[in-house]
Amino acid sequence: MSCALALHSCSDCFGLALLEDGVVRSAEHPLGRELSRGLLPAVEALLPAAQWPRLQWLAVATGPGGFTGTRLTVVLARTLAQQLQIPLWGWGSFELIARRRVLDLAEQGPLWIGQTLPRRGVVAGRYALVGEQVEEWDAPRLHPQGWEQMQGPCWEAEMCPERDAQLLLQLGREAQQAGSPGPWQLVLPQYPTSPVAAL
Repeated sequence: MSCALALHSCSDCFGLALLEDGVVRSAEHPLGRELSRGLLPAVEALLPAAQWPRLQWLAVATGPGGFTGTRLTVVLARTLAQQLQIPLWGWGSFELIARRRVLDLAEQGPLWIGQTLPRRGVVAGRYALVGEQVEEWDAPRLHPQGWEQMQGPCWEAEMCPERDAQLLLQLGREAQQAGSPGPWQLVLPQYPTSPVAAL
């Protein structure tokens, strides 16, 4: 009996998807700044805590996204994976957008996907379709001068947390079938404008 969970909190909405015995169920909750209080109840509404030991693997969106929201979900996923001793895989939220819009990506060629930050610039990464695989050519980082400093086509990031959680399930299933070990220690949040100074 298969059971897997995917979590996405890189926007104002929290998206999650559950694969249970071959059936996918998903939900989206507009929690905004209430994510810290609403995260566990939202997960339990889809999969009660008593059933968490049934999980065989997890997938999570690692950002870029809100500093607190992204980290809360990544920490929850890492904690569950560690305690249950199951694989965990993470994918960036911009990469998920590129994968979701793969036909547009194939048509336009390598392009930037980013989020405009008021008075701060743009957080953007560059993605391309190589063969049939989406590749990240430039990891998301802050571009203080905005879109004009980037060459080539640009997309403003459009988060679809529930759809992207479903995509995380698909990617996780592919990783599991490929025999990827999915160590939880390697799954870290991405936040290019972290308020915590690097040491």
